[in-house]
Amino acid sequence: MEYIGRFAPSPTGPLHFGSLVVALASYLDARKHNGQWLLRIEDLDPPRESHSAPAEIMRQLTAFGLQWDGEALFQSTRLDTYSKNLQLLQNARLLFPCTCKRQPGPYKGACRHKSFSDVAEPYAVRVLTKDQRIQFDDLIYGKQYSFPDQEVGDFVVRRKDGLHAYQLAVIVDDAFQGITHVIRGSDLLDSTPRQILLAQYLALSVPTYGHIPVVLGKDGHKLSKQSHAMPVDTDRPLAVLRQALQTLGQAPQRAATTVSSLLRQATKAWDLARVPRESTYYSA
Repeated sequence: MEYIGRFAPSPTGPLHFGSLVVALASYLDARKHNGQWLLRIEDLDPPRESHSAPAEIMRQLTAFGLQWDGEALFQSTRLDTYSKNLQLLQNARLLFPCTCKRQPGPYKGACRHKSFSDVAEPYAVRVLTKDQRIQFDDLIYGKQYSFPDQEVGDFVVRRKDGLHAYQLAVIVDDAFQGITHVIRGSDLLDSTPRQILLAQYLALSVPTYGHIPVVLGKDGHKLSKQSHAMPVDTDRPLAVLRQALQTLGQAPQRAATTVSSLLRQATKAWDLARVPRESTYYSA
């Protein structure tokens, strides 16, 4: 089977260093396996998004030599497909409307008894979880076991504002694009069981997963756009790429004098087994 990987940022702002580390890991793993590397813009949340972000993200990736294959896929063009998959779940009696307010901890199933014909909008749509174990082998963290019904409960697949939820869209699009390997941040590790569960419900293919430890800021929290992490510096691509390689436990390829030669050498030397399991701190 041909290796097909992807990088799928949300366009809430420019890429920061933590995003670049994940993009680089995903890119190198795909190229090491002579595979494709796709770009997907996960623009499902307009209130949080920046209109200029997609073009800026593409510019940043290009500045670091991370050229994707084919055209970028925008999730905003796929809304009908998500709705069709929701209908499949509803036909299988796996969905119910929920009018509960957001609460911490696992969802307790307060609205499980409700039917769509009895509840007026607005409401969220949740998918039923069952008493079953979800397991997968993570390329970095090894065997993973999860019981979604106990850990998160019935989870949202369409928000109360009518927007499709990340968990549904991502697994539908991974199957649509034929994604075989997902290399992404460890902050999404706990999302993986939910996506596998949805894939099982919808009879979709499940990729192989590898989760890269997140990069932390000086405050000890994950670098993120929400915490106002600075955009990654595209004026020093070689220096930044070397720092990203070291963050990933790889040789910094100091002999390389161009971005293209550094990426060629880094691809040849790429070893996923050397990626640390612990998060590292970023110092600009």
